[in-house]
Amino acid sequence: MSTPTLTESPAALRPRRRLLRGLPWLVVRQHRTALACVLGITVLGTLWIVYQRYEMVQLLDARGWPEKEVRYSVDESRGYGYVSSLLSGLPLILAVFVGAPLIAGDRENGTAQLVTTQSVTRRQWLVAKLGFAYGLALVCGLVLSAAFTWWWQPHRTLFFSKWVEGPIFDNTGPVLPALLLFMTAASITIGVLLRRLVPAMAVALAFTGVFSYLWDEIRVRLGSTQMFTYPMESELPARFDQAYEVDRWVGNAQGELFGWGTCAEATEKAQNACIKEHGIINDVIEYLDYDQMAAMQWTAAGILLAGTALLTAFVLWRVSRRPL
Repeated sequence: MSTPTLTESPAALRPRRRLLRGLPWLVVRQHRTALACVLGITVLGTLWIVYQRYEMVQLLDARGWPEKEVRYSVDESRGYGYVSSLLSGLPLILAVFVGAPLIAGDRENGTAQLVTTQSVTRRQWLVAKLGFAYGLALVCGLVLSAAFTWWWQPHRTLFFSKWVEGPIFDNTGPVLPALLLFMTAASITIGVLLRRLVPAMAVALAFTGVFSYLWDEIRVRLGSTQMFTYPMESELPARFDQAYEVDRWVGNAQGELFGWGTCAEATEKAQNACIKEHGIINDVIEYLDYDQMAAMQWTAAGILLAGTALLTAFVLWRVSRRPL
């Protein structure tokens, strides 16, 4: 029987190896509730998307799609409504419950002063906090965007929502990760400026609503619209089925454009007289083509990532110059 020497330590007293050590471990432990909730939403959301796609594929195969045309809209499915609400609500969740409390909570509770007096510099503390928040936003955005794109891309003609509208454009490709990073950075900035937890969360909530409204206006302007003229009372060519109609006019042979309701008279006789008076013979649409989607999404992602970089630089400068 061997006896342990004085230099050996019992196995029960040896420190367990952790994946994270030091400051990163402290940050993860401090925000473990938010981390668990966001990762849980990501996993459950991804599984729900996979299930909905499987259900839709089974139904379409039974109906003979794509060889046979089917009258089917994904918006008829209750599951799509849940997925759309989840993805649209992610920026708000990350802004209010991850970004806003990240710095403001530490300042209000005195945690920032305590940590930075324990052989940890202010910059190290801030980098660890930002790394946690941005890493969480990036992982969440990449996974859910990849899953939703995998569902939508091959079946896009069956979705009621147009490709340039928020439920599709903002939740596929590179836009969702970039949007989550930007909203996280914006809410962190709000927390740094207000220095109080509850006001920071309230302002982050309001900012999310205002930005969502502004983003709806910006999104359509990311592409270059095109014009197409065709004879009145004729069908629009099938190639425009996936195009997004921005505006519509009527026009005459000289190329003059008039508002769509120019000859919306009360009687058919008055309408015909108005059309004859203006020489209207064509319908004209202003549209965005589906082929522009990829370029528009990367442009949107670039704008959001540039905003994230600027806000991050401001936070680093502000925290390094002002007392905690």
